[in-house]
Amino acid sequence: MLKKSKFNIKKTALIIITSILGLIIVLALFIKLDTQAAAEFTDNYLRPIFGNKNVVTLEKVFYNTSDKIDQLTSQGGKSPSYTETDQIAPTGGDMDVNPIPVNAKLIPLKNEGVWLWKKLNIFPSQEVLAYTFVRPDTTRPYANVTLIQADIGPLMLGDVAGTKQPGTPIGNPGPGMVPSNIVQNGLLVAAFNGGFQYRDGGYGMIVGNKTYLPLKNNLGTLVGYTNGSIKIVNYLGQDLGTNIAFIRQNCPILIENGILEVSNPQNHALWGRTDTTDIYTWRSGIGITAKGNLLYAVGNNINPTTLATALKMGGAINAIQLDINPFWVRFSVFNYLGNGNYSSTALMNGVYNGAKQFLGGYQKDFFFLYKK
Repeated sequence: MLKKSKFNIKKTALIIITSILGLIIVLALFIKLDTQAAAEFTDNYLRPIFGNKNVVTLEKVFYNTSDKIDQLTSQGGKSPSYTETDQIAPTGGDMDVNPIPVNAKLIPLKNEGVWLWKKLNIFPSQEVLAYTFVRPDTTRPYANVTLIQADIGPLMLGDVAGTKQPGTPIGNPGPGMVPSNIVQNGLLVAAFNGGFQYRDGGYGMIVGNKTYLPLKNNLGTLVGYTNGSIKIVNYLGQDLGTNIAFIRQNCPILIENGILEVSNPQNHALWGRTDTTDIYTWRSGIGITAKGNLLYAVGNNINPTTLATALKMGGAINAIQLDINPFWVRFSVFNYLGNGNYSSTALMNGVYNGAKQFLGGYQKDFFFLYKK
């Protein structure tokens, strides 16, 4: 009887291990062959069936194994592949486009730390958008983080709740698309991903007079005002002021007053899906510079600490993390063609162009930049 019991335990353990390995293989094939299908299958089916914690464990095994393979096979780093060739920013206007020094432990790559000017039809001779890349992790020279700097002077930042996330689980769906007046008047410049889903922490979101999710304390909080100014704070219930256009929270604050708070052990228990602090995957974040300009960061093979490091290298004095993992990180640049029509590109290869969803309806929340 004892032998039979031991046999059953071994058999059960074997079935569990085989199932886990099978899921990892399925996830790996999905991600390699169809990133969109993998992301949607994971969120719509795997998480409800197996639960967030178990799926995150699978993601951690997969992404960190992929990262280890990259470490073993990488011959060093290479510059990101951008979808268009732009020129070096001459002056930067009201942006800080001084070159970012390359870490002495790394061999410099072409245009590393050099700000390039993204030309836009709507601003034919004015520098309002610039980008570069940095490598914040000397142990991972293949991990590039692209930084996009936006001049919050001629530009405004808007926020849109998705048709499903983050508010629908508590009965608060959003419009999921850029406001029609912005689109029709040819004012749209760019759009990029927002924060986590409801199940990943229920982080607060308010747009105008609509509260999609209530605010929580001890979280990094991005606040936009009707005059165009933006700020990032660690929300502790303080008065955020008047004339607020939107508020979005996502995880504990990464950088506060120039200090990397992500390394604070007290913050680790506050992260939605806490294991994500240990996963090396695609991540995105948003920061504010000393001049009040916006920094968006997106990169591969990074964790929250290296994301924060990259944002600080770009000049962020306060910053939070946004969404993570392939397909969900996205940044689209728009050029107006007239009659409410636009051409669009993803800023870099490897980052999804979500223009169709941003204009036609997207299930998750996102931000957009437009001309004042």
